[in-house]
Amino acid sequence: MNQVGIGYDVHQFKEGRPLFLGGVEIPHSRGLDGHSDADALIHAVCDAVFGAIGEPDIGHFFPNDDPEWKDKPSRVFLERAALEVVRKKGKIINIDSTVIAEEPKISAYIQKMREAMAHALAMNPSKITVKATTNERMGFVGRGEGIAAMAVASVELPE
Repeated sequence: MNQVGIGYDVHQFKEGRPLFLGGVEIPHSRGLDGHSDADALIHAVCDAVFGAIGEPDIGHFFPNDDPEWKDKPSRVFLERAALEVVRKKGKIINIDSTVIAEEPKISAYIQKMREAMAHALAMNPSKITVKATTNERMGFVGRGEGIAAMAVASVELPE
């Protein structure tokens, strides 16, 4: 049986933090604000995977008020999502994701993001897509106040 889940995440920029997207540190003047490393792309992918297997969102597994997850790399969350799929005897078929940001431009980092996420999920990078778009200068993302990401995951589960 094939199931699909969607994920969405958003974080505002914050001075003095590194910027992580898809498990890759990207040179930029500001990072994203959050309890963990605030990797909006990985958080969206986690929610998509959790949704596809019928589990609650990322906050259920990694509450943002739990000091254990403070400043943790989001790769840990993605590895847990993959473990939950295995526990249900499932297999991630593919992940399609989009980063929405006015800045920075991420096209040079997309392959590294695919590889980093594939490594955490123990799957082939060819089964993960990362696309980038802007918000056409509209809303908080368009004003350069933060980054949003969305993802869809397809998971095969036993009947």
